Amino acid sequence: MDAERWQRLSPLLDALLELERDARDRRLLELREQDASLAAELEALIALEEAHGDFLSEPLVPPPSGVDVGSEVGPYRLESLLGEGGMGQVWLASRADGLYQRRVALKLLRPGLTSHDLRLRFTREREILARLAHPNIARLLDAGISADGLPYLALEYVDGTPITDYCRENRMPLDRRLRMFRQVCDAVSHAHANLIVHRDLKPSNILVTPAGEVRLLDFGIAKLLDSQAQAPEQTGTGMRAFTLHYAAPEQIRGEPVTTMTDVYSLGVVLYELLTDHKPYRLKRHSDAEWEEAILSADPVRPSASVLRDTAGQADRRMQRRRSRLLAGDLDNITLRTMAKRPEQRYPSVEALSQDVARFQAGRPVQARPQGLGYRLRKFVARHRWALGSAALVVAVLTTALAMIAWQARQAVAEAARAQAMQDFMVGLFENVGGRRRGEPMNLDQLLDDAVERGNLQLAREPRARAELLGVIARLRASLGDLEQARTLLEQQAAIIEVTPGIPNSLQLESLNQRGRVLRLLGKPADCIALLQPAQTLARREQSRLPPQAADFYTQLGRCRRAVGERHGARQLFERALALRRGIEGDRVGVIESQMDLAGLLAEEGDSAGALAAYEDAARQLRERVGARHALNIDIGRERAALEASQGRFDDARGILQQALQIALEVHGPGHEATLAVRGQLARLDLDTSRFADADEQLREVHRLRLGRLGPDHPDLVADHIRLGKVAWERNDLATALGRLHEALRIARAVRDPALTADALHALAEVLHQAGRDREARPLLIEALQLRESLPDGHGDAIERSLGEVEIALGDMVTGQARLHQGLVLARRRLGDGHAETVRSELATLRPRALAGDAQALARLDELALDGDPARRHSLRAIAWQAAAAAARARCDNGQAAAGADALERLSQTLATEQPDGSALRREVAAIGVHCRGR
Repeated sequence: MDAERWQRLSPLLDALLELERDARDRRLLELREQDASLAAELEALIALEEAHGDFLSEPLVPPPSGVDVGSEVGPYRLESLLGEGGMGQVWLASRADGLYQRRVALKLLRPGLTSHDLRLRFTREREILARLAHPNIARLLDAGISADGLPYLALEYVDGTPITDYCRENRMPLDRRLRMFRQVCDAVSHAHANLIVHRDLKPSNILVTPAGEVRLLDFGIAKLLDSQAQAPEQTGTGMRAFTLHYAAPEQIRGEPVTTMTDVYSLGVVLYELLTDHKPYRLKRHSDAEWEEAILSADPVRPSASVLRDTAGQADRRMQRRRSRLLAGDLDNITLRTMAKRPEQRYPSVEALSQDVARFQAGRPVQARPQGLGYRLRKFVARHRWALGSAALVVAVLTTALAMIAWQARQAVAEAARAQAMQDFMVGLFENVGGRRRGEPMNLDQLLDDAVERGNLQLAREPRARAELLGVIARLRASLGDLEQARTLLEQQAAIIEVTPGIPNSLQLESLNQRGRVLRLLGKPADCIALLQPAQTLARREQSRLPPQAADFYTQLGRCRRAVGERHGARQLFERALALRRGIEGDRVGVIESQMDLAGLLAEEGDSAGALAAYEDAARQLRERVGARHALNIDIGRERAALEASQGRFDDARGILQQALQIALEVHGPGHEATLAVRGQLARLDLDTSRFADADEQLREVHRLRLGRLGPDHPDLVADHIRLGKVAWERNDLATALGRLHEALRIARAVRDPALTADALHALAEVLHQAGRDREARPLLIEALQLRESLPDGHGDAIERSLGEVEIALGDMVTGQARLHQGLVLARRRLGDGHAETVRSELATLRPRALAGDAQALARLDELALDGDPARRHSLRAIAWQAAAAAARARCDNGQAAAGADALERLSQTLATEQPDGSALRREVAAIGVHCRGR
């Protein structure tokens, strides 16, 4: 078979051998229709393959006798076989004659292969190696013929790894790979300078020692350019004398080789070093397909090749970075090295090495057009540190000059703003100075005048006007004028929104005050809706404006706490605490954040932990600031509430009296903080049935608030309701009704549905307890309608009161339905353990027990057992009411003696616990009269 015929048969045979039998038969049928003789030859070759599957399972040439481990060749003893090929074997050997100790790689021509061409090739390799002396080429140490007539070459033994494996296994960086490749280029260039072409450059012939040094091996098929006697490129059997995957196109075609052949092979090695892939994408990887790819296919660009076969996300990121490094210059260098035509490659290995060096130095490479833009980019990249430093200096100087100019403009603007504020304040107090001698200063009028004059005089200074409105709003809020503060803050926000250049500090301060006022007005959801979108601004500015950012997190956290989002509130409080700890001198802010966290502990039921935290905060405040600080008032109020919740009423009262003394000294008697302490003292007196003391405190609070706010202010509604309830407990019905009617008048006048519903309910309850149920019923119906019209309305307490009134008027069915609905609503809103829920349950049990329901009576007895003096008064009062209802039920159901005894015990308890008298004591006395009449 001639070579041309085999060239046609080989790729077809490779393809057929890879197919399954059915597919192979179909393909042969197609070929038979096209060329019957060709198909017959292919069938014969396939049959030969199937009949002789063990062909070449044993070596054609048996191992030579006398060449084995331990045998001697010349002065060398063979230790182990390193490798073998068609021409010879390479053994690891050591010097055996004792002259010196050295291990060598001993290359032997196979015994029995007496071909003149092979002996000529062996001799030529010895001649080539004798010419070479380069640190990156394995040296020839010795040569000779053994006693058996076996030629050998003793070469430097290189204990190394193929260069591609070494780089891949050690994850060598790109720059290190390129330096090693340039060492290979130096070695090959040295061979070319000695007129030697290697012709078999591949990774297995380029080893890297453990020290990282490159060694070039195996000049077995190298060509002497100055030699006239040329060995054939193929053996007598037609076997190639080069490695196909790294062969140049001219080697495949059988054309003469030159130094350009080694340039091509180095290009393939460079490609593998850069990508860890072969340059061609083949389907079957047969020899015929490799030949076709080398001769006509374009290799994939290295930058595209590295993007193949990536497994995970981390691999993809790494490969993309690697692709970006290869794209451009290295793509062009590699592809030029692997050009199909020799004249299109680098003219020499040195030119290739120099272009790689140019790339490493950041200089323009010769493998691509030298455009101005390309050269400029390279120059910038090469001198990036110097250019960057120069650019930085220019930028700093420019910025400094711009900052100086800006600061100058800001200084002028600040001076103008300061002058405007100074003129404003002087004018404001000059106007105040016009009042008659001895006439007291009206603070409300002063603040109103400040707003009016600010709108006029600071019309051209919007930032100063916004700051003024913020200050006045804070003063209004501290005085308890929350609605006026809210109005002022909304005006400030409108100015900030339309004024350019407002600093972020003022924006955050405005947001913080608006959120605080909304929370104090009982609108925490609105506070969250306002502040939540501004969290990005707070985070961005927290390193530059830590006080404002910490206050922002505090206000947002308190609003979240108010709606029950304790987890979110805790995160915000902790963030505020961390910021405040980093602010030099903000000791009070740190304590305030610790108090917020302590409040969360109290809400989560850890009263002991919360109390300890508040006591620690009070200690720190005394040590760092002093005992007469306004924050001590808030700490005292929280501590007192916790002490009272544990039944320690005397301790709570003592703490509140200390807080009241501090409030009087710091704020004066009319300040809202002072009034809040008095109000808490009054509630504590109510809880412990000290109605005379409660009445005294409430009257003082009302007098001071009335003098500051006037008789029609909505804040007075709560004062009148509390005073009316105390008057009823003290058996002063006329005063109680008068106070409650006044509360209702103010609520209706300000048209506040929530306040109106509260006033109607309070008035109806007193009327019901006084036996005037027909008057109470329409008031409760109106109150319930108003409460249900509110978005957050809860009418459970009104439903309960209305049910009791319906029953008192004789409508048992409607009354019990109302009571049941009130209990359901209370459980849904507050849970089973809340005082209001228990009160609603008591209301449903009372008529059932009177009707003889034994289960209801047993439940009343259970509730009556909760009258522990250590419990809050609201819960003890419910327990006493349950005991009274149980006694009344027993009297009405034939157990008069038992009922009378229970009433006697209850009367004694109430005489001790409520020495000032109460509505409950009067009710118990009335039940006693009823029982005695039975």
